[in-house]
Amino acid sequence: MSVSARWLRLFQPSHQHTAFSATVLLMTAMILSRIVGYLREAYTAWAFGAGPTTDAYIAAFQIPDFLAYLVAGGTISITFVSIYTRFLAEKREDDAQKTFSVIITVMTLVLGIGVILAEIFAPQITRLMFHNFKPEQIDLCVHLTRILLPAQILFYVGGVVSAVLSSRRLFLFPALGPLIYNGFIILGGITLSHSFGIASLAYGALAGTFVGPFLINAIGAARVGAGYRVSFDVRNSAFREWVRMSIPLMIGVSLVSADDWILRYFASDAAGAISHINYAKRLLAVPIAILGQAVGQASLPFFARLFGEKRMQEFADTVNGSVYRTAAAALLATSLMMAAALPLIDLVYRLPHGHFVFSDSQATAAYFFWFSVSLVFWSAQGLYARAFYAAGNTLTPMVASSLITIASLPMYRALYHAFSSVGLALASDLGIAANCLAMAILLHFRKLVRWNELQWGELGKATITAAAAGFLSYRVARAIMVNGSRIADIEALGLIGITWAGAVAAGLWLTRSQLPGDLRRRKGPVLPRVAERQAEDLTKGIVP
Repeated sequence: MSVSARWLRLFQPSHQHTAFSATVLLMTAMILSRIVGYLREAYTAWAFGAGPTTDAYIAAFQIPDFLAYLVAGGTISITFVSIYTRFLAEKREDDAQKTFSVIITVMTLVLGIGVILAEIFAPQITRLMFHNFKPEQIDLCVHLTRILLPAQILFYVGGVVSAVLSSRRLFLFPALGPLIYNGFIILGGITLSHSFGIASLAYGALAGTFVGPFLINAIGAARVGAGYRVSFDVRNSAFREWVRMSIPLMIGVSLVSADDWILRYFASDAAGAISHINYAKRLLAVPIAILGQAVGQASLPFFARLFGEKRMQEFADTVNGSVYRTAAAALLATSLMMAAALPLIDLVYRLPHGHFVFSDSQATAAYFFWFSVSLVFWSAQGLYARAFYAAGNTLTPMVASSLITIASLPMYRALYHAFSSVGLALASDLGIAANCLAMAILLHFRKLVRWNELQWGELGKATITAAAAGFLSYRVARAIMVNGSRIADIEALGLIGITWAGAVAAGLWLTRSQLPGDLRRRKGPVLPRVAERQAEDLTKGIVP
């Protein structure tokens, strides 16, 4: 088969993926999704700027997000995938379908009740969460919240169906959901903004949730025969197992999710600060998605398979190999993002004839600069957490993460009062770093993944190279004054990029780093011995 034909196979709905092809597909989809996500944020910045109105719009996602986290947690992509994948491996198709049906039925009812209560008490909750908002901001935020709340039911059902497809190694339909969702938000703004103002984005989000995460995955599930029947069989043993595994995720508060909530709470003191922080974090989400989320999402079924087969050394090697490659790439990317913060933000958000001005670029770039420091921790912690989930242990990571979240609150407050809103970015970095290190330490002491077996020498080489490249690029960037000119932005980015690329190439060569070769290997960033596993499957008569 030709190279082009192999690549086209990745985008066939019925193609069952290996770890490598799943990672390639998900990375491609994540990149496209983040591009569309950037266009969404760029449109929002162009049409509405960064001020009280956009603050209220961003804050309107707080209650829906919190409700989804409280009721669903990580129960879709984590606990359900583990159980459903195990049933498929054991050829227990009927049990898998029964579990699928009862979880959707029961949790849709629970989430529906939660949505109704949140609709009723939205004004009171909004005033509590954003006590510094002006009355008109509160009213707008409540209105937008009530539009967005029903989408959480569609997100949940679509997420469960997506997990079914992922467990069957069918990743195309789940990969398309975020693209469609972001696209509809933009479409809603373009077509409805004259009539509904910024509420047009909320209506677009609601429509996008139906078509993207819900409908497209339902079509995919129908194609593979994943039938659904209304079922309230709460005595189902698999459902009870799912509940036991899910409760820690539901009651725990991970800083990965709570970070945005905490930032918005404190930033509500200053008009526009929520918007500036949001724009910075949404741009940071692009490398996080590519380096962390895509690899992590593709990893979980394969991590679970290795652990389920008691191949513990291979399980540990797989996790460590994924963390090493992801963290090393993140370190190098961080040095580039910090050096290019201002021209990058100014170029991608300050569009002609828009409401996002150069002073907004400067404020957003300051947040982006400091948020970039935590890229390596954001990327690695997702892999460490999935190692726990693959082992069927949701309690330990959620207890640890909840304790870190609670302990971090005074730090957020202290750094905010010391350094204003920029202090929130520093607190976010420290909190995510603590969360990542806690996961690594717990895995080590439970003898699941030894941190002393991580390739620290190669990570050290990547750190030295990243520091040198970042310093040189930053010094070069200061030679060009970025002052609101698009030409100056492009010139600065070009000069920074050339300097950074040359410094990275020289640094990796001088340190004799193995990273370039490790990243190029077809084995991919998830499993270091996928090829061997495929060969083993073939000898057993299993079609890959």
